[in-house]
Amino acid sequence: MDKHQEYERVFNHFDENKDGKISPEELQQCVKAIGGELSREEAEVAVEVLDTDGDGLLGLEDFIRLVEEVGEEEKVNDMKEAFKMYEMEGCGCITPKSLKRMLSRLGESRTLEECKSMIAQFDLNGDGVLNFDEFRVMML
Repeated sequence: MDKHQEYERVFNHFDENKDGKISPEELQQCVKAIGGELSREEAEVAVEVLDTDGDGLLGLEDFIRLVEEVGEEEKVNDMKEAFKMYEMEGCGCITPKSLKRMLSRLGESRTLEECKSMIAQFDLNGDGVLNFDEFRVMML
């Protein structure tokens, strides 16, 4: 089953009245089912923002856009958490020293020179450290 079919299956599950659209109430149930919480107002705003045909409901394509946007947001949040683990020096960047320390914690022994070389591959602005955007490029 490809991603589109999977999204369609989820969409059909939450389309309680089987009208081919998801209402704000159905969206609330969907979010609740995955352990989240969405107020009536938040559900209405989400539907309003994503509704491409202006009928106040989410069609399948609108729903897929929502799921993919949420997934992308979660990936970025996960990357921010990972970045914080590597950063360690409070400078907002990954230095060769902080990279060496983190890799050592993960059981990967590297020299400071090796860490400088690893950083240089993704150091887009040439400052010798990785900022979050450079780290994100490296993780993709």
